[in-house]
Amino acid sequence: MKPFWIYYQKEMLEASRTYKWIWVPAVFLLLGIMQPVSTYYLPEILTMSGEVPPEAAALFTIPSADSVMASTLSQFSTIGLLVLVLAGMNTVAGERATGTAELVLTRTVSTLPMMGAKWAAMMTLMLVSFALGLAGAAYYTHQLIGPLEWGAVASGGLLYAVWLAWIVTLVLPLGAVLRGPAAAFISLGTAAALSLLSGLLPSRFQWSPGRLSSMAAEWMLGAGAGAWAPVIAALLIMLLSIIAAAGLLRRSPLSPQS
Repeated sequence: MKPFWIYYQKEMLEASRTYKWIWVPAVFLLLGIMQPVSTYYLPEILTMSGEVPPEAAALFTIPSADSVMASTLSQFSTIGLLVLVLAGMNTVAGERATGTAELVLTRTVSTLPMMGAKWAAMMTLMLVSFALGLAGAAYYTHQLIGPLEWGAVASGGLLYAVWLAWIVTLVLPLGAVLRGPAAAFISLGTAAALSLLSGLLPSRFQWSPGRLSSMAAEWMLGAGAGAWAPVIAALLIMLLSIIAAAGLLRRSPLSPQS
């Protein structure tokens, strides 16, 4: 546990020095607040734009509170997910490029604690940022639109956090063999492909973790069903990704760039 804790502290310190603990939570908080506020004030915004008659803007009906919370998740699915993946894309690739990985390997230190610590640091940043954004969305939705079913919000948020986690974890093994933003875009492409297949072939992809984002929205709307298979699949993917990243890093370390 000592190597794991040392690496974890290193990753948290690096995240602080690169200001990830400022801009990543700030983006999620802004995204969370923006959805209920923009929904509540949309009639006024349309009227002030001058392109929509006041009579037409008055016909706009504010959605229910749970619908607003479910639509907030779509904000996290685009910009929020992109921010998380970009923040983590150099987690392993940076070690290879600077020669830190090569230094570790020459000391015959196992790369598994390193990868476990990197994953734990990424999950800490992700969970704190997402929780902050979801809390901001819930607070303003409750204040502006109406009361919420907090159990449904918590259940949907937990499923959505698992969905974010398995996608971000894919950056680890990809970063062990790829340079630059390639790992980020491949992980996003994999998530998009699984989500698309889950929607096109729902009967054949009941197990797919790509379903977790839509299932999280259903839970927030109070229509959630069993989600054990996708959650277990996501957890297995995360475990295999950490193990694969450790093995790939040991096989293909890079020397520092000149």
